[in-house]
Amino acid sequence: MSHSYNEQSIQILEGLDAVRKRPGMYIGSTDSRGLHHMVWEIMDNAIDEALNGFGKEINLVIYKDGSISIQDFGRGMPVGKHSSNKSTLEVIFTVLHAGGKFGEGGYKTSGGLHGVGASVVNALCEYLIATVDYNGQQYEMEFKDGGQVVSKLKKIKKVSTTGSMVRFKPNETIFTETEFNYNLIVEHVRESAFLLSGIRFNVLDERTGKSESLYYEDGLIAFLKFLEKKAKPLHEPIHFKGMGSDGIEIDFVAQFDDGYTESTYSYVNLVKTIDGGTHESAFKSALTKSINDFARKNNILKEKDKNFEGIDVREGLTSILLVSIPENLLQFEGQTKSKLGTPEARGAVESFILEHMTYYLEENRSAANAIIAKIQQSADVRLQARKARENARNKNKNAKEERLLSGKLSPAQRRNPKKNELYLVEGDSAGGSAKQGRDSKFQAILPLRGKVLNTERLKLADVLKNEELSTIAYTIGAGVGDDFVVEDSQYDKIILMTDADTDGAHIQVLLLTFFYRFMRPLLEAGKVYIALPPLYKIYSGKKFDYAYSEEELETLKENYSSFNLQRYKGLGEMNADQLWDTTMSPESRTLIRVTIDDFEVADRRFFELMGNQPNLRREWIEENVSFTLEDEFSEELT
Repeated sequence: MSHSYNEQSIQILEGLDAVRKRPGMYIGSTDSRGLHHMVWEIMDNAIDEALNGFGKEINLVIYKDGSISIQDFGRGMPVGKHSSNKSTLEVIFTVLHAGGKFGEGGYKTSGGLHGVGASVVNALCEYLIATVDYNGQQYEMEFKDGGQVVSKLKKIKKVSTTGSMVRFKPNETIFTETEFNYNLIVEHVRESAFLLSGIRFNVLDERTGKSESLYYEDGLIAFLKFLEKKAKPLHEPIHFKGMGSDGIEIDFVAQFDDGYTESTYSYVNLVKTIDGGTHESAFKSALTKSINDFARKNNILKEKDKNFEGIDVREGLTSILLVSIPENLLQFEGQTKSKLGTPEARGAVESFILEHMTYYLEENRSAANAIIAKIQQSADVRLQARKARENARNKNKNAKEERLLSGKLSPAQRRNPKKNELYLVEGDSAGGSAKQGRDSKFQAILPLRGKVLNTERLKLADVLKNEELSTIAYTIGAGVGDDFVVEDSQYDKIILMTDADTDGAHIQVLLLTFFYRFMRPLLEAGKVYIALPPLYKIYSGKKFDYAYSEEELETLKENYSSFNLQRYKGLGEMNADQLWDTTMSPESRTLIRVTIDDFEVADRRFFELMGNQPNLRREWIEENVSFTLEDEFSEELT
């Protein structure tokens, strides 16, 4: 069938139709991440009021019908007639790029810059109700089915307060997940409370009765203490706060410890910039320069010595950088605001941190000496480890490769890093089935013997001594630790294939800990996956189906008058052809792509769960892993 392409082929999507047609362009996705992004969009508007000095409290309520409300006690959204001849409230919730953050006088600083938040949320909802207390009167306006006006703006009652409340219910036909996660919301709200000192956040979940009230007077210091690790701090927290150039306000806390993990959290107008930007790169540059200048001035670094590198300076550093940028200077890269592009922020932050850090080091000699000693040690260890790896590569490359190929690894026949897949398989039995069942042209198999080493608190040198982990690192072929280069990976997909039980989940967590601590760019690039093998095979004669959950099994039973049932207790119980059909064939398998939405939460969770209390780890797995199909990712091999 031929399709003509002419003038009639060009569609103009009116109003909010574009949002409903391509929601991912506005909120990133239609899964749980996109669902909660709508909450953050409305919450950002409430925070913008508090950020500009209006209102001291923000309330969030999750309702039993699947809706959520966000209430602030700011000035209240304008309700008068707009120049478009509609009420201003209707314009806010039905017109893209309409807001009080584009012109002069609305907001001094703002995180919700682009003005699409409220209208985009409305477009993707089954219903939305906006309630506004403004000029002594409460107003209400209701929308349904993606922004259709149910009733015009109406007066409800007289009030003595000001503020706004937005209640909305996501559209089930748009989102794959519509249940709000209370714990995720509390984590996000707690972070906002840390950053917005003196503002109280209240969260209530009417489904369970759970509630949380979050309030901090000295937010960033409280945040730093909340992030405290088991590693021993080298000094009391460093705290700088003040005004930089171009009206950019800077609030910065930091603390060095004797550990090995760098944790940097940066924010712009309370919006987390997970991809950094001009402010974060400026802070890192200024920190490194101030340390090197101090070391040179005090003859710690001799004339012939090289400067300390930034990666050594920041080892064991936990830092939080919050900048407030005037609206007219604010530039984010992309609607999700994950990276700051404001050029003025670079100069403002760099000069501010350099000046204050230089003064701090001079006035706190004991802390400065402890910090420099730690950095010197980090630099020495890194250089020694690099030399050892280079020597080992040069001397043992051929022997190591021969040992790998003749032993554990069953390599792919073709050498195409953009198409090849590496399966990390639990156990030799399952590894044998996977080797027989795979497509050897593009699938490599590496069996794992038992549980791998917990790397949460290990140095890189200790990790490299472990045969299992060093084999994984060598097989991937992109380095490890600071030398890891994701573009050098020999595989486009690293797939964890373990038994569907608690031990299998534990192995997954141990492997993910290794990737997170020593190959994090793999996770950031979306190259790590978890395979989903079936739990059951139901069959009668030649007819059969696979069930990936108890619920799916009950549904399949309805298609059989009589049947036999096979419960797969482990991957090794599956024949090679069964393993291929259910778990390895790109045409029929289901993979879960491992992604990280919040690095601060992920970092804390890894530290807590992978620490010295394995009972916490097992309890978390048993409470949070159901061994059923919860998310899907599949794509054709091209």
